[in-house]
Amino acid sequence: MIRRTSWVGLLFATRGTVLAAIWGRVLFITAVAAVVSYLHLELGWFRASLTPLPFTLIGLALGIFLGFRNNTSYDRFWEGRKLWGGLVNVSRSLARQVLTLIGPSRGDCDPGERQALLRELVHRQIAYVHCLRHHLRDEQGSIGELRAHLPFEEVQALDDEHNRPIAILQRQGERFAELWQSGQIHDYHLPVLEGSLTELTNIQGGCERIKSTPIPFSYTVLIHRLVAFYCFALPFGIADAVGQFTPLVVLMVSYAFFGLDAIGDEIEEPFGTDLADLPLSSISRMIEVDLRRRLDEPDLPPMLTPEGGVLQ
Repeated sequence: MIRRTSWVGLLFATRGTVLAAIWGRVLFITAVAAVVSYLHLELGWFRASLTPLPFTLIGLALGIFLGFRNNTSYDRFWEGRKLWGGLVNVSRSLARQVLTLIGPSRGDCDPGERQALLRELVHRQIAYVHCLRHHLRDEQGSIGELRAHLPFEEVQALDDEHNRPIAILQRQGERFAELWQSGQIHDYHLPVLEGSLTELTNIQGGCERIKSTPIPFSYTVLIHRLVAFYCFALPFGIADAVGQFTPLVVLMVSYAFFGLDAIGDEIEEPFGTDLADLPLSSISRMIEVDLRRRLDEPDLPPMLTPEGGVLQ
């Protein structure tokens, strides 16, 4: 995610903008407008040019369509951020529940064994967060990060799993059941812990819904075609009225329409690694630090900070 700079910096910023994706289209349309202007003004071609009225009507409708599509894309982006905000809260709550609700019914437990148990359960939640990030980014080969938080056998078992985060939640639920059967979780506390796991499943399901259900292809294709046709035909309709300034006007209009079209594509998938996507790595690191701090662990990893204005 790109961090904002000053107003002047935003005015001249190129990194993280859609300019890299649309500059070729904009230059091509501007070149077409320059050729049309020259042929019209110098050689007298295109005297029977279109009137600006159709472009005014189409441009109005196209602006509405683009606004609707971009609002839909931003809703997906914002819903993804809310889901990961919920993941932060549920992870913190689950860590608190583990540290306060799990323990022997009698005070004859070895403190070292109890601390090891609590560390296992909290670190499994940390592993789940990192694994969910890799799952949403299609980084299925990235399980090395999990070795610091899960037993070796559990990490090896994840190799054959299609949905690794769900497998981690399954193991966490099994451990809660084992601790309940051994009397280390009270009957009233087990539903509380199970409720946190259910909430995590719901959060993951929401993220997977966004990832696997893009905006309908036919709608996206229609918008792309309308924008391309409009920008290409625009110089033929305004050459009479604008004259030698036709290329400049077409440049500004095409930049606006192609830019809005590209923004909708860019924020439609919020879980990737593009500059405008959600900073899942930063959020994951924050959860890890918060949960390990509750265990009073030393040598915590540093929070991620923007590098070159980009927060991953």
